[in-house]
Amino acid sequence: MTEPGTGQGAYGQEPAPAHAPDAPARPEPLGVTVAPTGNADVDAAMDRLADADDLPTQSHIEVYEDVHRGLRDALAALDENRS
Repeated sequence: MTEPGTGQGAYGQEPAPAHAPDAPARPEPLGVTVAPTGNADVDAAMDRLADADDLPTQSHIEVYEDVHRGLRDALAALDENRS
């Protein structure tokens, strides 16, 4: 806590920095590229994986489940067209 008008913390201590130097750095995106498959549904699902780069780790499961659902649907569509 900074004492008003002094630039110093309570009891004459230096105020804590806004970002502690020993705090873990924000994760960097992996930068993995995926080659297009030629199947629009599969490509859209794979593109969705990039959304995980901007989310905290605990939110990745939602993206992975969405991608899995899209890939499963694309495979099911291939099976339906084969019959």
